[in-house]
Amino acid sequence: MSKKNDSRLSLKSNFLIQLFDKDGNLKDERLIHNTVTTAGKNGVADQILASPTLDKIGWMAIGTGSPAANALGTEIERIAFDTLARSGAVDTIETYFGPGVGTGALTEAGTFDDVSAGNMWMSATFSVINKGASDSLQVTWTLTVS
Repeated sequence: MSKKNDSRLSLKSNFLIQLFDKDGNLKDERLIHNTVTTAGKNGVADQILASPTLDKIGWMAIGTGSPAANALGTEIERIAFDTLARSGAVDTIETYFGPGVGTGALTEAGTFDDVSAGNMWMSATFSVINKGASDSLQVTWTLTVS
C-alpha cells in the first residue's frame, strides 16, 4: 500500500496601504489580500535556479485604473522599493510615496521587475484612496510561501 504525497507550495500576498496627512496623522488604511500574477509565480520559481533568467522585483507602482494581467490600468507613479526583507518564508516590501508623489484618486497598485515596463508580480485593486498633494502614502506588501 502506497501513500500519496500531497505536499503543495502556495504563495499568499497581502497589501497594506496607509494614507497620512501632512502632519503624519493616519487618514485611511486598508489591508487587502491581493493577486500574485502568473509572472510573479514564474519569477519566484526562477529565483531558485543557479543562474536565474528573470529579473527580481524592485519597483512599486500606483494608479487610477484597474490592473490587467501584467500592467496597471492607468499607472501614475512608479518608484524603487524602500525596503525588501525576508524573515523565514515571508518577504516584506515597503515603499513610501511622499508629498507630491503619486497624487490622485488611487485604485490600484503593483510590484514590477523593471523601472519603466517589465512584469507585474503582484497586483491589488481597492476602492478610491484620494491622495492629496500634501499627503504621504506607505505601502507594504507581504509575500508568504507556504
